[in-house]
Amino acid sequence: MTKKNLFVGLLAVACLAACHRPTEGDGKAIFRYNESAGISTLDPAFAKDQALIWGTSQLFNGLVRLDTTLRPVPCIAKRWTISPDGLTYTFTLRDDVRFHKSPLFGTPDSTRRVVAADFLYSLRRILDPDVASPGLWIFAQVADDGFAAPDDTTFVIRLREPFPPLLSLLSMPYCFVVPREVVEHNGTDFRNHPIGTGPFQLQYWKEGVKLVLRKNPLYFEFDTIYEPSHVIMASDSTIHNSQFKTQRLPYLDAVAITFIIDKQTAFLEFVKGNLDFMNSLDASYKDELLTRTGQLRQKYADRIDLTSLPFLNTEYLGFLMEGSDTLPLAVRQAINYGFDRAKMMKYLRNNIGQPATGGMIPAGLPGFDTTARYGYNYNPQLARQLLAKAGFPDGQGLPPISLSTTASYLDLCKFIQQQLSLIGLDIKLDVNPPAALREQIAQGKSQWFRGSWIADYPDPENYMTLFFSPNKAPAGPNYTHFHSTTADRLYRQAMAETNPDRRTAIYRQMDSIAMRQAPVVVLYYDQILHFTRKWVSGLQSNAMNALDLRRVRIEK
Repeated sequence: MTKKNLFVGLLAVACLAACHRPTEGDGKAIFRYNESAGISTLDPAFAKDQALIWGTSQLFNGLVRLDTTLRPVPCIAKRWTISPDGLTYTFTLRDDVRFHKSPLFGTPDSTRRVVAADFLYSLRRILDPDVASPGLWIFAQVADDGFAAPDDTTFVIRLREPFPPLLSLLSMPYCFVVPREVVEHNGTDFRNHPIGTGPFQLQYWKEGVKLVLRKNPLYFEFDTIYEPSHVIMASDSTIHNSQFKTQRLPYLDAVAITFIIDKQTAFLEFVKGNLDFMNSLDASYKDELLTRTGQLRQKYADRIDLTSLPFLNTEYLGFLMEGSDTLPLAVRQAINYGFDRAKMMKYLRNNIGQPATGGMIPAGLPGFDTTARYGYNYNPQLARQLLAKAGFPDGQGLPPISLSTTASYLDLCKFIQQQLSLIGLDIKLDVNPPAALREQIAQGKSQWFRGSWIADYPDPENYMTLFFSPNKAPAGPNYTHFHSTTADRLYRQAMAETNPDRRTAIYRQMDSIAMRQAPVVVLYYDQILHFTRKWVSGLQSNAMNALDLRRVRIEK
């Protein structure tokens, strides 16, 4: 029996056993998901990837959070003001937020209130070179000694120069508040003994096997629930006597995370009902769950829900713009016009994502231009004309072009290779391990490479930084070494602009300049797929792929 047939057989058995959710032994509402990437730390100072962000976001809070539309909204800070010059942010904190219980607090109830001095310590900790947090870069715009806590409920951040994305940046886990006495007592072992303010707290963790978080009974946020209590009958009408009540969050009793590395095994666990949630799809079973057009197959519709939304991830191919191997502009533009992105998405991605016929700023982000005229559609005739203009009619005289990629993206690159061969281009594929390719790109040793950019925070600036010349790699993320005096001027202008609409217009202009110069071939704007069992409700996310479990319910 082939591996594929074995998988199909196991899947059929799983489907027969998956009609009802297995009952938890103690009747608790437990949300279960698998993290194949593993979790190496629960210290938010080191939460640099999605697995760590999801884990720490259940345990900690910051000044602000991002809502479902990516708008910064209050969290521990209940409000804030920004000075007219954009340099001083003053936050007023809630006075009812308490840390998880720990005997290290030395108080009768083993907890204490969060005060502004806790944020002073937490953010300075990120700047401490001895801590070696990968989040050190996020405070590059903060002035020397730019954090202040004048009283228990006031926290102030002062910047060297305006940085409009600051509020979004403060939603990152690096900025979560931690208690000084616990961190300093545990040292690096705080990763195993996290104490935060989040809706859940650590109960059990065996690395590589299972992580269990239980409900925090002291959590500070409440949900307002509308309840019709009874009906009063009158001679000429019916009056509904209703009331509102508040319910402390979260609704779940616990969160259980497993670390099954094999994605097919994890998929079978989800189909059997042993997991409540699955994020995204592995290529090996995307056709099992989804139609060619990206819809959930009918045979799963009675027990699985699919939610999709834009993901702030732009997949692209980057050209090195410096050195003797730099391709002429007309050739770069011909490559952009020379393959069918819509066909690529349909047959290789089941339409998971959106063909990138605009700029680098992805769908789902403020600044994405749905009417952009500066991107590239499939136009092989124009591609041939551009090659002839460059002196390479039908590709004649142009040496083979090497495209560096990884095995995970080989199918996409082979598709592009085949399509470009139809206009006369000879594309050679150079398959590398991911770490080796990242090093090649950072050192400027790859002529043409596959890359992706997932937003660190939801602002167009995070994408335009790839085209700002002072950020040339390895010092920054300008991996193509693109340089444009006009683009640099627009970037600096946008950073000083506090009006959101004007900033967006400036970034679109910068995006258009970059696309005309074609340092990249933008492939597609990614998409989030969340699969949940029918008994799950209340799960919230956004285009940053947040995992917000505060209002999740399990209906058994």
